[in-house]
Amino acid sequence: MKQTGTAPITEGVIWKQLLRFFFPILIGTLFQQLYNTVDALVIGQFVGKDSLAAVGTTGTLVNLLVNFFVGIASGATVIISQYFGAGDAKNVSKAVHTSIAFSIASGILVTAIGLFTATSSLRLLQVPQDIFDEALLYLQIYYFGMLASMIYNVGTGILRAIGDSRTPLYILIVSCILNIVLDLFFVVVIPWGVAGAAIATVLSQVFSAVLILARLMRAREAYRVRLRLIRFHRSILKGLLKIGMPTGLQSVMYSLSNLMVQSTVNAFGTDTIAAWTIFGKIDAVIWMVVGSFGIAVTTFSGQNYGAMKYDRIKKGTRICLLICVFSVIGVSLLLFAFSAPLFSFFTGDSGVIRIGRQMMNIMVPFYFIYAFIEIYSGTIRGVGEVMQSTIITFAGICILRIAWLVFYVPFHQNINALVVNYPLTWMITAIAFIVYYLRGNWLKRAISRQKPLEESYDSNNVVTQQHKEESESCQIPEL
Repeated sequence: MKQTGTAPITEGVIWKQLLRFFFPILIGTLFQQLYNTVDALVIGQFVGKDSLAAVGTTGTLVNLLVNFFVGIASGATVIISQYFGAGDAKNVSKAVHTSIAFSIASGILVTAIGLFTATSSLRLLQVPQDIFDEALLYLQIYYFGMLASMIYNVGTGILRAIGDSRTPLYILIVSCILNIVLDLFFVVVIPWGVAGAAIATVLSQVFSAVLILARLMRAREAYRVRLRLIRFHRSILKGLLKIGMPTGLQSVMYSLSNLMVQSTVNAFGTDTIAAWTIFGKIDAVIWMVVGSFGIAVTTFSGQNYGAMKYDRIKKGTRICLLICVFSVIGVSLLLFAFSAPLFSFFTGDSGVIRIGRQMMNIMVPFYFIYAFIEIYSGTIRGVGEVMQSTIITFAGICILRIAWLVFYVPFHQNINALVVNYPLTWMITAIAFIVYYLRGNWLKRAISRQKPLEESYDSNNVVTQQHKEESESCQIPEL
């Protein structure tokens, strides 16, 4: 299979391949986070803390819907990376077009569900009445960008699956710059407040979706998108849902527990909501680092599984975990050292800053623990074993977190009682993943599923001549 412009992560020095793939993802994730961070920054500085709180209280609702479908779509990323590693051009093409069809269908569905449930969802979250109308307006406008958001996220997943982590980065940089310009225009020049911030974000999302589609349509390899070929292929869709559904449900579990957290935070008043919103933007730096390593190790695991290089999977996991842990510790120390100026950058309100720094003091020392969860679950997901990861996450993160909110926080009416549940649930979940990774038979089960494919490969894990010819015949010709 022709692999022009992609990273050969089934060959070469592992740590170099991981970092070469990781850094564009990290920088790209940073720019993606800037979408909402710029909204919060501009609104906090030019509109006020009430509007900032209104925007902040909508994040968990958007994530609940979007992360579910993006999680399902991640099954396509795993499938594409495996087919790509195996050199199966025909199924790469089928998986790509099925993924795009899924992104369109899910984008429309998310928009419809979001608009229909916006008011009742905010009431369920107990959003204070003084910020309710602004929160609803922001949320309703934001949902109109869901189709573009889904197309962009799925398109990015396709490119990363075949080893291209740079193109999504370039697109995000351009889109983020556009978002900043539009935010300043619609909020500062034209004082539209939260509505202006939402419109700016939607327009930027549409722009990024157009760019990612253009990149895929201009490709010459098997992952090229042709509009007339966009459809659901039953076998591919079945595999996508089998792998992606548990991941989507896992994302929903996170979002549901975070919704309960947000509802509890809302009961502490506007200052606490604003502090939680700002803290979420600052603490997102950690999740960008850990999440980027998670994406890198999932693609690495998937491609090497497709190429039947099983020892390389485990070696890559060890190296990725080590680099991730030290990276998180380094970033945590920086966040801790500069917590005061970071909060002051978003708001001048001393009460909000004090509450936010309180939250940070509790969370920062324990961030490194989450690296074990993300790296081990990413490796296991990359070979197609996702159900066990979902069960561990459900029990360790969601059930325990909800239990903490129900049985502990009401008897200790302060924000510290709420925040401490995060490091506690991380620790328990990380231990469970370590035990399962070391003692579970996840790789043996994955290898046993792959055995029927071995006849198509020679003893050196290279595609046989017959398979090569079949792959070459399935290449989509350039228009």
